[in-house]
Amino acid sequence: MRVAPSRRDFVAGAGALGIATALTKRARAAPTGASHGMSSFGELKYPADFPHFAYVNPAAPRGGRFSAQLSSTLGNQAGDTFNTLNVYVLRGDGAAGMNLTFDSLMVRALDEPDSLYGLVARSVEASEDGLTYRFALRPQARFHDGSRLTAADVAFSLNLLKEKGHPEISQVIRDMADAVAEGDETVVVRFEKGRSRDLPLFVATLPIFSKAYYAGRDFEASTLEPPMGSGPYKVGRLEAGRFIELERVADYWAADLPVMVGQNNFEQIRFEYFRDRQVAFEAFKSGIFTFREEFTARVWATGYDFPAFREGRVRKEVVPDARPSGTQGWWINTRREAFKDRRVREAIGLCFDFPWANKNLMFGAYIRTASFFENSDLKATGKPSPEELALLDPMRAGLPDEVFGEAWQPAQSDGSGQDRALLSRAVALLREAGCTREGGAIALPGGKPLEIEFLDADPALEPHTQSFIRNLGLIGIKATIRRVDTSQYQSRLKDFDFDITSRRYGSGPTPGPELRQVYGSASAATPGSDNLAGISDATVDALIGRVLDASTRADLTVAARALDRVLRSGRYWIPMWYKADHRLALWDVYGHPSPGPAYDLGAPAIWWHEAEKARRIGRN
Repeated sequence: MRVAPSRRDFVAGAGALGIATALTKRARAAPTGASHGMSSFGELKYPADFPHFAYVNPAAPRGGRFSAQLSSTLGNQAGDTFNTLNVYVLRGDGAAGMNLTFDSLMVRALDEPDSLYGLVARSVEASEDGLTYRFALRPQARFHDGSRLTAADVAFSLNLLKEKGHPEISQVIRDMADAVAEGDETVVVRFEKGRSRDLPLFVATLPIFSKAYYAGRDFEASTLEPPMGSGPYKVGRLEAGRFIELERVADYWAADLPVMVGQNNFEQIRFEYFRDRQVAFEAFKSGIFTFREEFTARVWATGYDFPAFREGRVRKEVVPDARPSGTQGWWINTRREAFKDRRVREAIGLCFDFPWANKNLMFGAYIRTASFFENSDLKATGKPSPEELALLDPMRAGLPDEVFGEAWQPAQSDGSGQDRALLSRAVALLREAGCTREGGAIALPGGKPLEIEFLDADPALEPHTQSFIRNLGLIGIKATIRRVDTSQYQSRLKDFDFDITSRRYGSGPTPGPELRQVYGSASAATPGSDNLAGISDATVDALIGRVLDASTRADLTVAARALDRVLRSGRYWIPMWYKADHRLALWDVYGHPSPGPAYDLGAPAIWWHEAEKARRIGRN
């Protein structure tokens, strides 16, 4: 089982964002001279005259339909419904695929950790102090109505997102001073002193809106009116809460640029919405949609025994995933008085028996997550290195001793489902925290019963949570599951109105703005932020700064490992599990590059429709 959809890196424009930002304590110098690309540490794989990305098929056929469910979210999106086409603000539940309707200044290369290359911008030049970036725009850039996309549109969009955008954007770009148009083909973006190392990269991937279109419209409104975009797709048919179709723009202005060759091959991209997982699976089996990423181990192991699969019309495929596996778990809301004590949080975590759940509920398919940077070299292992100690020693007075020992791992149970030794440890920790046990129930200091509500909008994790709840009950903690509809769930998360909830956060190979959003003190009190645990710790903030201020990848790795140790010591979550691959179920109508890019699945961007395969299985 893996929770889906996940909250992943914010996707902006025609490319996915997996880059880093960083607060610095000094002005950040930047390479000067016009360049066709940018990266975190100045390294670019592709020269200025590259014909296309190496991982695409430049001769990929065009046509056909890609149809799927939404499996990762951005902005205000919900996984099982939508009521607005505006995904870049806090209000509403945003529709899938809207990022495909907008262009950005630059787009990401999926085979590099953090490199961007010019889309609307043909080049970028930075000042000596790294506080001013000048983007030279392509004069051929056009919105879907044929009007020219100019520097005024870019400046308008960036300033608007800073003022009114979703917190996932506005909080990250707060150190962008302003964006100003100089004529039609140059936009100047200025940053505050101490700006983040890679803030210019983040800004370069944000969507570009039409200034004229929004002259008479409220940017923050929930609306089903298709917005004016310039991207490779535009909104087609839709039915709120049920499906949305994106139609390929036949005369897309950037189709032949090197950053777009071999991409956007489907004539139509359609996203289906279902409130029930089993109903969704039945719809896939009957061919209502044809691409499925499988997140449920039980279904992967036993569910693919239906006629279309036995006949070879549906196939399974496992694609390696080289990205960090993200942080999936039950997040504890430390804003609530009951969970402020680290020992209480640790005691709760000891009641989850992962080996039992993995064997009995997930067919032994998963590995227990321990790190906030799992499946990457950013993960802390063993004792701190001398370089890590150089960062941690000045902070020693405020840190648990375990930070300076072997990297913390979740306690290993005996797999019985009720490991008495671990449950006894949990009771001892609660007593240390001042809790008492009377009549079989745990009471917090002051006498209030320790009770927990697990909030969710999806029943998929209920078997795992129920086994967890049984063990909590054995030590005297009353726990329940509260399942609500998606809209109420999103509303309660925005207001931090929950005890414990589950979430998976993805992370790229170069940690960036998501660190401040998920773990930073400033976001802990920002409604709608991703800091579900309410982490507000000066040491964490300082180490995030060191991660994001790193001037080399080696320095970044050291700082991330130190941050990992401190975050683990806080017991802010009960870590779940991971698997370093994509499990795909496909109606046999697709083609894709093999091997694909290291840092992204690339679907649907670089996949294509195989007409002959489709005819062979009756799907033409």
